[in-house]
Amino acid sequence: MRSSTILGLATTAVITLGLTTASMAAETIKVGVLHSLSGTMAISETTLKDTVLMLVEEQNKKGGLLGKKLEAVVVDPASDWPLFAEKARELLEVHKVDVVFGNWTSVSRKSVLPVFEELNGLLFYPVQYEGEESSKNVFYTGAAPNQQAIPAVDYLMEEGVKRWVLAGTDYVYPRTTNKILESYLKTKGVAATDIMINYTPFGHSDWQTIVSDIKAFGAAGKKTAVVSTINGDANVPFYKELGNQGLKAQDIPVIAFSVGEEELSGMDTTALVGHLAAWNYFMSAEAEVNAAFIKIWHAFIKDDKRVTNDPMEAHYIGFNMWVKAVEKAGTTDVDSVRSAIYGVTYPNLTGGTAVMNTNHHLTKPVLIGEIQADGQFETVWQTTGGVIGDAWTDFLPESARLVADWTAPINCGNFNIDSGKCSGQNY
Repeated sequence: MRSSTILGLATTAVITLGLTTASMAAETIKVGVLHSLSGTMAISETTLKDTVLMLVEEQNKKGGLLGKKLEAVVVDPASDWPLFAEKARELLEVHKVDVVFGNWTSVSRKSVLPVFEELNGLLFYPVQYEGEESSKNVFYTGAAPNQQAIPAVDYLMEEGVKRWVLAGTDYVYPRTTNKILESYLKTKGVAATDIMINYTPFGHSDWQTIVSDIKAFGAAGKKTAVVSTINGDANVPFYKELGNQGLKAQDIPVIAFSVGEEELSGMDTTALVGHLAAWNYFMSAEAEVNAAFIKIWHAFIKDDKRVTNDPMEAHYIGFNMWVKAVEKAGTTDVDSVRSAIYGVTYPNLTGGTAVMNTNHHLTKPVLIGEIQADGQFETVWQTTGGVIGDAWTDFLPESARLVADWTAPINCGNFNIDSGKCSGQNY
């Protein structure tokens, strides 16, 4: 009898503990953070993890959300693309997060996409990408090609560039972006012989031969520029080799889509002055909201020398739009939040207003900046207003007839306007 009583009490205690743990878990809203904290992409992604932690802390200072505190759940997919999928599943199935902010490379996003669609998770993706996608489970808060790559090429054409080096890391984003750019350049009358395309693996470090080839390509008597989709820590030796070979911006300018203030903070920028980057935000933006953001960031990170950058702004916008949508829906339920977020606006950090469109892309301004000696950018060109992100480019024949709209009657990520049907997978 005594043994049975003790066993019964122990069982009751275990059940009670389980209920208490579940009850405690229900008292928080869990925010997943899916960024590489090690490996080749840590140079870019670690700061984004810190950004989400700061946003969670700031929201909790305001009283949380729906009467509950937010709890960040951080995992490290370690720049390993299959591991991204495993960690995404862990966040959704084990930790039961309500939303995820994460990923940098498109190959990592492609890796997690089936997981989010299978489990009906919600991902806010903060980095420029190649487009050609619109999933009902992903909100793309970074730039589509028409919000970065195409305007960058247009700017360089206005500056007299006639020859083009499309240099990228060997994965889906650079290859697709360069496919779009090659097609676009040809529509502008650029000959195939005036386009040089080169790809290197992640973490590539020996740039001597490639930079020499770029230098030779630019010696043909036509103004030449490099359009760079090089990602991760390979940028450090690439820019160093440009300096080693005396390749200055006035000779062959480089315009980068994946190099911002964070990446430059670890480089000697003396020889890089005048090279360019195209983004939707620069830390140097003169706006009160930007000054306030930088002040909060420095206080959180406890380092006044830490920079801000474009993907940080994308997380800032995406996070606050998610908060507004949750408040509007009165729940963190994914389907309810998705419906509530369409048309939501939030101030961007350059003084304008971001809008979430029904194709899951933002309306954003486009800025082009020159690298300065202090590692900051001076804006040399920008759009007069916001540009709506286009999920499907107009410059590839297989995409030109597709539109994304996740509201009725289309409710589809790849609606073919000729056939009147969704084509292939529903994204």
